Amino acid sequence: MSGSGVVKVACVLVICMVAAGVEAGISCGQLASGLSPCLAYLKKGGAVPPGCCSGIKALSSASKTTTDRQAACTCLKNLSKSYTGLNLGLASGLPGKCGVSIPYKISPSTDCSKVT
Repeated sequence: MSGSGVVKVACVLVICMVAAGVEAGISCGQLASGLSPCLAYLKKGGAVPPGCCSGIKALSSASKTTTDRQAACTCLKNLSKSYTGLNLGLASGLPGKCGVSIPYKISPSTDCSKVT
């Protein structure tokens, strides 16, 4: 295969990998990492860090389908149970403070199977 043929095949493979990643939405690990700047705010209050809002906005834009939103909801629900000392009132109000709307409340009591 010539050099240009190898480059074309490599480009096709990269495009396929990127498309597969987009279809998969956001993983729980990515979500936890993206929202880690929110932890101090969720424990102590105060000003919402810009990095936190970036994570919330990324969550919102990556959750395009019902399946994505339900997976993100389940992940947030599990994360909220795994950290002690979080103020759940602050957590539920966080999307609004960051100027985004998500179709569920960030709470351990949310029934994620009903998220659409």
